[in-house]
Amino acid sequence: MDVVRRMRPALGTFVEAGCSGSAGLPALDAAFASLALAQERWSFQDPGSELSRINGSDGGWVAVHGDTVRLLRLARGLMLASGGYFDFTVGGAQVRRGSLPDHGGLPALERGSALDVELGRGAVRLRRPVRLVLDGIAKGFAVDVACRAMRRAGAAAGWINAGGDLRVFGDIELPIALRGEDGGVRPCGTLRNAAFASSMVASRRDESFGADIIGPAGLAPQQGVWSVTARSAWRADALTKVAAIAPAQVRAELLASLGGQVA
Repeated sequence: MDVVRRMRPALGTFVEAGCSGSAGLPALDAAFASLALAQERWSFQDPGSELSRINGSDGGWVAVHGDTVRLLRLARGLMLASGGYFDFTVGGAQVRRGSLPDHGGLPALERGSALDVELGRGAVRLRRPVRLVLDGIAKGFAVDVACRAMRRAGAAAGWINAGGDLRVFGDIELPIALRGEDGGVRPCGTLRNAAFASSMVASRRDESFGADIIGPAGLAPQQGVWSVTARSAWRADALTKVAAIAPAQVRAELLASLGGQVA
């Protein structure tokens, strides 16, 4: 099978894209163009992104791209389905902790509820002054959208690997490996027509690294590297945060009910 692959910086990491079939480089160009748009739309760090415009609004409707509405609908649905183990309304708390920048605007609640986000056709409205943060789901969603762009450009099979958020489609099996806290890597089988994601919760002495995950009241994320497989990259990405927070006795059952599996 003839495979074309390229690596470029995107989404704050290095992204590898590969595909087979006659589409070749045009399909990879379509994928990277899609990833560039994702960065422009959903970055909390960029004060000009669609997400920042939503967070800086005064309660009025904000016009956004349809993919932004779809992403927020998925985030809101998973927050409700997980009982708050996945929470995309904690941007206010993360700004106070210094892990995210403060772009100003109305004083924000530390966290909100899924019902604070009202979605319309091509528009979003916040019912209360919360700060939405999509770091726990947007990269995976961007990978899904990029895979869709590749298929539309004629790729029969391919993959996107965005720094640990990985999706494979078509007649390709891709080997995957897990990186531990010590930096060591161990093989973890292959991936076919599925997605895989990892998030690291660092120890206190290394808290400048890893994800800043905030659990429901009384539950702190557990140290380690949390990896999940699922059908789509957005789901795998988001469920790594659920895996990190959920108590061990309910983790496997909860992830299975939400469409994922701990790797």
